[in-house]
Amino acid sequence: MTAAGADVVIVGGGLAGWSAAYDLALRGRSAIVADRADPGFATQAGAGIIAPGLGFMMAPPSYPLALFAMRHYPVLLDRLAADNAGPTGYRTVGALHVATNDDEAARLPEAQSILEQRKADGMGNIGDISLLTGAEAKALFPPLADLPGAVHISDAARLDGRLLRASLRHAALQRGVTAVEGSASLSRNGDCVSVAVDGRSIGSDHVLIAAGAWSNALGAEIGVSIPVYPQRGQIMHLDMPDQETLHWPIVEGWHTHYILTFGPNRVVCGATREHDSGYELRLTAGGVQEVIGEALRIAPGLASGTIAELRIGLRPFSPDLIPMLGPVPEFSNLSVCTGHGPSGLTLAPASAAAVVQTICGETPEVDLSPFSIARFSA
Repeated sequence: MTAAGADVVIVGGGLAGWSAAYDLALRGRSAIVADRADPGFATQAGAGIIAPGLGFMMAPPSYPLALFAMRHYPVLLDRLAADNAGPTGYRTVGALHVATNDDEAARLPEAQSILEQRKADGMGNIGDISLLTGAEAKALFPPLADLPGAVHISDAARLDGRLLRASLRHAALQRGVTAVEGSASLSRNGDCVSVAVDGRSIGSDHVLIAAGAWSNALGAEIGVSIPVYPQRGQIMHLDMPDQETLHWPIVEGWHTHYILTFGPNRVVCGATREHDSGYELRLTAGGVQEVIGEALRIAPGLASGTIAELRIGLRPFSPDLIPMLGPVPEFSNLSVCTGHGPSGLTLAPASAAAVVQTICGETPEVDLSPFSIARFSA
């Protein structure tokens, strides 16, 4: 049996999938989003720090994509607002890159210099850059320990990944995109790919795989290697009694953990990066201990917080830390948008926009050649 088709069928209903669907709808193209709604997909758990300038461990090929992402976000947010698509939780709150010891403090001028260069390159969400004492940093984020210093940037932002996805989905559906819930499978006929959902074929001119950590299984069905794998992240949400946290800045440092806040008194602490987790959605004693221990090491004043929620997400991780974007070689109607790892909330909307540009025959605003999955078959 064949269901009504569309110009593009998108497999995956996370942030990348719905961003692509919305971009297609804005161009007047028809789209269907097929989503199995697996628990644990990354968008539902991600914390939402939108400040790639602070990414001192960023893979160099991703830097131009991050520049594009910071140009794209204001445009996307304005479009969603014009479509009355609902809140996204986006707010400019600033960020602190903290030092926890004298050795780290000695590197703060280096971090300041890198940030100044990135700002000069045109990187958004940096703003004013200041070298602060520990006391000055603590004045901005009261639970902090007595740290030796920090670099502050004024324009870092955060958002709620669940709200952003819901906003994109709402706006896309309003513009005619169709949502289909079920298990999608792919089949190959020569250089073309077709999609079926729960055994029901869906006609399309193009197929986009945006299934996050599950994209690899879809590729395997048609003999394509999409070597993403799940990296589990455990994240803790606290409520701080009698404290207004809405304006507190994001806290990062020379480590992979972070702290950020939402109103009225929510604090988010994360996250583990578990490369051997497989698809198991389990809170582990070691993971929770790691998150709590790192949070209280940086900000012992959070010890009075109430544990409100513990979340688990499976990040789609790429072996070389670089997303997989754009057309799939040897196929005339297949593209991918996956592998963003811990940077999905920052990069996925812009990645999807660039991939949609290629699907529509346009020149993408960022060079996608470094992101081709062909690099894994070389």
